[in-house]
Amino acid sequence: MIYEDLKNKDKTLAVIGLGYVGLPIALAFAKKIKVIGFDIKPERIELLKKNIDPSKELDASEFEGADIEFTANPDDLKKAHFFIVTVPTPIDDHNRPDLTPLYKASETVGKALKKGDYVVFESTVYPGATEEDCVPIMEKHSGLKFCQDFKVGYSPERINPGDKEHTITKIKKVVSGCDDEALDNIAKTYELIVEAGIFKAASIKTAEAAKVIENTQRDVNIALMNELSLIFNRMGINTYDVLAAAGTKWNFLKFFPGLVGGHCIGVDPYYLSYKAKEYGYYPQIIDAGRFVNDSMGRYVAKQTAKKLLQKNVNLLESNILIMGITFKENVADIRNTKVIDIYNELLSYNVRNIDIVDYFADKEEVKHEYGIEMADEIKNNYDAIILAVNHEKYVNLSEEYFAGIGTDKVLFVDVKGIYRNKIKKLDYWSL
Repeated sequence: MIYEDLKNKDKTLAVIGLGYVGLPIALAFAKKIKVIGFDIKPERIELLKKNIDPSKELDASEFEGADIEFTANPDDLKKAHFFIVTVPTPIDDHNRPDLTPLYKASETVGKALKKGDYVVFESTVYPGATEEDCVPIMEKHSGLKFCQDFKVGYSPERINPGDKEHTITKIKKVVSGCDDEALDNIAKTYELIVEAGIFKAASIKTAEAAKVIENTQRDVNIALMNELSLIFNRMGINTYDVLAAAGTKWNFLKFFPGLVGGHCIGVDPYYLSYKAKEYGYYPQIIDAGRFVNDSMGRYVAKQTAKKLLQKNVNLLESNILIMGITFKENVADIRNTKVIDIYNELLSYNVRNIDIVDYFADKEEVKHEYGIEMADEIKNNYDAIILAVNHEKYVNLSEEYFAGIGTDKVLFVDVKGIYRNKIKKLDYWSL
């Protein structure tokens, strides 16, 4: 069994893609077995060799005692016999699945495949992608036959960026395989690192579907909260006050309004919707939820501009501070952040003096990704302060602090309502 060969270090496991998902998996396995960590970015590999996580998720101590070889050379993958693919699966400008990274990874693995090898995909996809899209590419580049010469499985990643509690070893792991033998070996292999237990899915498609609906469910529930926020704002009711009251019921679900970005909740529903349409079904709830959530950044900006005009502030001459640009709190990742929608919508109102600060985000990445120069320091002349991301350094500031960096008419926009009931003097608004 390949599981035994891996356990005895007679064979090697390879992880393809060393981002916020792949690196923790690679290091967890490297504490137990021999691992090759592969990424297409040489600069990332050089940092990893120095025990530096470019995603700023893992400390240098996490690399200690790891039997791992970091490489950007695909030829090194030929030494491996068990492959785990953890590359990104984004959407394009039209919200359609972009499987290019997955196709390229499948080609890379295919060129390294040998008889008896295993390949497990962890990237979020629509049901059917592993067997219908990835397997043919691997067959083409390896000259081997699926299930006969090499085994394939799917095990959805469940890593939550910034979450130090629900880590790879502490989250129940769903696994699947192309046949019973594959399922057994894949399950036993993951049991080497997962303490929370293994769940064997009925099929690869079932496991793919389970992953894509996890975030779809959250997306739809957050969309409901965002829509309620739109309604209650017109009624002059604070949404968080309403949720606090409703939340006293034992079975009320604890969801809150906010910006839904990143590469999971803001992306996965589009994969399911895309595949459903191929089968002739046009999702109503899923697409509606996406529409609501994708509009919230622009809504925050519109409300900010509207309230400034009500205070007789000239938008052309106004100064606005946006605190936070990453897609969620306490992470460095700026991909698919909805804070950029706030920024762009403000620009459409001819607001030109906008400072963005974020001590987690890399200034060069922000410049490269969005063409924005982040501010070096916070000034003291802001007409509006938008707290967009609840980083730990931003959640315990005083009202005096915000008053000190704003004008006499300063508007404080608290996107996620964490300063509710704490701001007494400033003009305050939240979702």
